[in-house]
Order: sequence, then C-alpha cells, then structure tokens
Amino acid sequence: MSNSAVALSMDTDGANPSEWLSVPEDVIVEACGDPPLPEMGVIEQQWETDPIPSDEVAAAAAAAVESLSFADVLEGGEVALGAGSRGIANLPEIVAGVVEAVADAGYEPFVFPAMGSHGGATGEGQRGMLNELGVTEERIGCEIRSSMDVVEVGRTPDRDVPVVADANAADADAIIPINRVKPHTDFDGEVESGLSKMLVIGMGKQRGAQIAHKWAVDWSLRNMIPEITEQLLDSLPIVGGVAVVEDQHDDTTLIEGVPPSGFLDRERELLELAYDLMPKLPFDELDVVVFDRQGKEISGQGMDTNVIGRRPFAINEPEPESPDIKRIYTRGLTEKTHGNAMGVGSADVIHEDIAAELDAQTTLINALTASTIRGVRLPPVVATDRAGLVASLSTIGVVDPETVRVVRAADTMHLHRMYASTALVEAAKEREDLRVVEEPSPVEFDEGQFAAPSLRE
Repeated sequence: MSNSAVALSMDTDGANPSEWLSVPEDVIVEACGDPPLPEMGVIEQQWETDPIPSDEVAAAAAAAVESLSFADVLEGGEVALGAGSRGIANLPEIVAGVVEAVADAGYEPFVFPAMGSHGGATGEGQRGMLNELGVTEERIGCEIRSSMDVVEVGRTPDRDVPVVADANAADADAIIPINRVKPHTDFDGEVESGLSKMLVIGMGKQRGAQIAHKWAVDWSLRNMIPEITEQLLDSLPIVGGVAVVEDQHDDTTLIEGVPPSGFLDRERELLELAYDLMPKLPFDELDVVVFDRQGKEISGQGMDTNVIGRRPFAINEPEPESPDIKRIYTRGLTEKTHGNAMGVGSADVIHEDIAAELDAQTTLINALTASTIRGVRLPPVVATDRAGLVASLSTIGVVDPETVRVVRAADTMHLHRMYASTALVEAAKEREDLRVVEEPSPVEFDEGQFAAPSLRE
C-alpha cells in the first residue's frame, strides 16, 4: 500500500487499516447464525466468436489507417496518435500497426497519452502507464511525447465551456485517436466509450477530464461528448480514428478506420455491436455474486456497471435495467490497478485485502476528477471469504441452499466460466447457451479463504 494510503488510513497505533476495519469471521458467524452454504459447481457460457488472429492484428490496424484520407495533411508532416486506455487486447500491436502505416505513407508519427488524469496526472506517470501497457518507443517504433500541457481550442456555443486538447497533439499536422468502442460505466448514450470520448476527455488531459465531469453533473456526458466532439473535429486536424471492438473473450474482433464525418454515426453503430458482444452474467436475477477482483483495467469503475446492473454513484443517470443482484462481495484488487479502488462502493461487502491494498490518494483523486465520490465509499470489510459469503447470504432473507442463486466469477470482464450454486447449475442444463463443467460440491475453505482457485481465463 502507498504511503498516502497509510497516512490517510492508520489509527493511533499505526495499524494497517485492514487490521481495524475488518470484522473477524467468528464475529460474523455468531451474528448471522452460521447459515447453510450452497454447494457450487462450474458452468461455462457458450459464445460464438471470430477474433482476428494475433499475428494479423498489426496488419489490420495498418489497413484501418490506409482507409483514412491524408489529402489535407502537409507532406512529411507530424501525425499525433492518441493511445492509453487500459484493458485493450493487443494494444501494442495495434499501435505499432498504426505507426507503421503512417510512416509508410510518408509522415512522422508520434504517440501521446490520451488518458485524462490517469497516471497521477503527470507526464511521467502517463508515460509509465503506456509502458505498462506495452506501448514503449522500442516496441511501437516511434517517439512518445507525454505532457499534461493543454491548449484551449474553443468554447461551447451555448454554455461557454472551455474545450481543451493536449498541446503536443494540437500542434501536430494530423491527429488519430486509437481506442476501443464499448459501453461506458457512468452513462448511456448514442456514443459512450470510444473515439469521441478519447478526444473530449482523454486528449483533454487532467484539465479536460475535470471540466467534462464537472459540467456533466448538469449537462450529462451523453449530451456533452457529441457536441464537444464536433467542435474538436472542426478545430483540430483530426483525419480520423482507429476504432477497436472486442468479443466476449476480450479478443480483438474488429479494427476499423473511421473518418471524421463518421465519428458519431459510425461509432453509434459500433457501440451497438460492442453491446451485443460484451460479456455478461448469464442470469438476470441473482442473490449473491462474488467477484475475485476489481481494477481499472477491468473497468473504469473497477466493476463494469453494465455487468452488475448498478450505478450508485452516477448523477442524473439511470441504473441499467438488469441484472438484479441482491448482494455483491468483492475479494481483491488487480495488480495493475495500483491500489486504485474506484467503484468499490458498488459492492456490499469487501475482503480485507482490498482495504490493505487500497491507495486512498489515487482512488480519491480519480473520484474527484470524475465527480463520482459516492463510488469510493468503503463497504463493510470482512477478514475471510467465508465471512463475506455468510454476511451476504444472511442479509437477503430466508435462504435455502438448494434454491439460492449464487455466482462466483473472476471479475466483470472474465465471465466465460464461473462457479454457480445448485439452482443455477440445474437451470444451466436447460439452456443451449450454457454448459455444465462440474456438478455442485460443498464449498471448501482454507483458513476461511476459498480453497478453489479463481476461474480467470
């Protein structure tokens, strides 16, 4: 845990927060009456996918660039390539393919981080995040220019909101954002996460991200992003974008060059495809869901709100219609999230490992920038998995282990295989889109922690 988290969270004895926030298992069991636990089997979702072979990804990215027009770009001019979203499969290969195509066309490419306030809102921090994603100068074959400097390129006509952009990108002869199109966790709209959002928030750096999220409280991102995107397209030399769509296994299934004229319309169509292909829980009504981990590379909110059917932190935004989950128990943070527990408030109960690993400063800065501080409220903390499961089951009413609907999954991104209670295993046997891998058996614990491993693919 970082020094900032320790300083913010320690008690008078200097104890780790997990030591005094966490409630021991025996206390939980005594309070809840030790309810019977359901047996758990393993089920698998049956998905038909058609990913791009890994050795063809770079070529597909290059072809996407070749579909764009550079007619108005100065011969030999500089082309700024925006990258930086976490969790994108094959990102280094995609960026390298774009770099190669731009260079082969006779231009000078460079990459700039288009990630808002991430990386601690510093140029070096954002360069480090790109390196962590595998986007290094050696691997992609061009320079990376990382700075938090922005320039104002205009103001919105009705509300007079400043429109800002990365200074290095704005000074280039052409700009191409590279991003995955997918459902957003904070709002529903015709365009959500993708090329337009990268222009407005990612390319806006910390200042742009903060401006967008502050104004979104009254204006809504669903309305703001399209309007500011159009202004950026008019003000900057954006020749198009490289859009990526992934399948249910988070493999690259489509890479497409989108011209400026098609940013909003084509991105809307790609978003519909992304919704169809995103992994989802296979049941609409669940009593308890256990996630082994959450993290920023899994979802911007740690757990994808479109998967869990919860958006408790959003302002003026409705929650997803499904699924309906009575209790969520989350067990840990991913290594790549570096203590950022954004979205932890979506859980009902958490394991003490989250409290121990949580970086309070990074988490709060992210929440402040996104105006979603309710999303980082800390749920009740328990010492063991058995305590987490007992606490969850004991607060949903009368529980019959034969009929209770419980799922345990790796995270909201990896939902191919999951542990499922007896009732759900029996339901899976009646469905063509599900396969039973293992019949239910008693849940085993090792000193109170799940003995069975995570089913992350």
